[in-house]
Parts: sequence; C-alpha cells; structure tokens
Amino acid sequence: MNASFYLRGLLLGFTIAATVGPMSIVCIQRTFHKGYLYGLVSGMGIATADAIYGSIAAFGLTVITSFLVSEQTWIRLIGGLFLIYLGIRVILTKPAEKAADAQAHNFAGAYASTLLLTLTNPLTILSFAVIFAGLGLGATGGNYLAAVLVVAGVFSGSAAWWCILTGSISLLRKRFTPTWLRWLNRISGAAIATFGIVALISLR
Repeated sequence: MNASFYLRGLLLGFTIAATVGPMSIVCIQRTFHKGYLYGLVSGMGIATADAIYGSIAAFGLTVITSFLVSEQTWIRLIGGLFLIYLGIRVILTKPAEKAADAQAHNFAGAYASTLLLTLTNPLTILSFAVIFAGLGLGATGGNYLAAVLVVAGVFSGSAAWWCILTGSISLLRKRFTPTWLRWLNRISGAAIATFGIVALISLR
C-alpha cells in the first residue's frame, strides 16, 4: 500500500518536470554551454523545489499555501524580472571555441538559481494540491509515512527527468559548433526572457 504512494508521487514528479517551460530551457542551455554536470545540478535544484511544494501539499500545510498564494504578486514579480535578466544574460553569452566544463564552485550557484526560480511560481502548489487529490494522494492526512513516500516519489520522478534530459543533451553537445551554440544562446535567451515578460504581464 505504501509503495503505491511512492509510485504515484514518482509519476507526478516526472510528469510535472517533463512539462516544457523556462526551467527546461535553462537546463538545456546550461548543459550545452557548461556540460552535463552543470545542467544536472541545475535540474536537481528544480527537483528540490518540486519536492518542497509537494511536501507542502502532502502534509496539508494550509498556512504556508495561503501565504504563498496571497503574496504571489510579489513573488511572481521577482521571478519574472529575474527570468528577463537571465534571458538577456544568456543572449549576450559568447560560447567558447570548445565548450568548457563548469568549475565546482559554480555548482552551488547553478543549484540555488533554479531552486529559487522554481519557487517563484506559487501557483505550482495549487497544481500539486489539485493533482494530489485527483490521484488519491490527498488522503495521506495523519499518515506521515505515506506523505514522506509521496514527496520522495515526487523528487525521484523529477530528478529522473532531469537526468534523462541533460544526459541526452550532453550526447549532442560535441556536435554543435560555436556558431550553433551562439544561436542556441540567442534563441533560448529570448525564450527565457519571454517567459519573464509573460509573467509580468499576467500580474496586471
């Protein structure tokens, strides 16, 4: 019985992570530009944020949910502005003649940036709550083991997706010339900035 909670959380985490959005583009661009580990660490930041929101829904922390929703204007404003900044920075990034592997001291920044960016979409918590209810995961009240298994499943599913995505992109990385990488930066940067602009427009 408890195993089913983990498996359903796993499916949920994988499905939500596989949805194309600004974070997917960020991970793809980072993997091409700085290598597999840098992209993977960025993906783990997203998986951690998914697990945090999943835990809020699984444990029924309504106070935190209410706060996130009530303050979503400011949170999304910050997230939108940062996406625009990140998009512009990506557009202006000039790829090296040979894609260099990220240095270890950059990993913390890669992880923290995607973690915080993912957390700036408080509506994600509502998505988790609704889907949890639909999958029968809202019935974990009082069963803390089941709630923990759901959250572990969400993290595992999300992490699995980022491993698959960054691994696949890494296999293609060596085939891209500096010119291709330059255009990739321009296109992905424009897409990331567009997501930020849309987020700001939605606040009106």
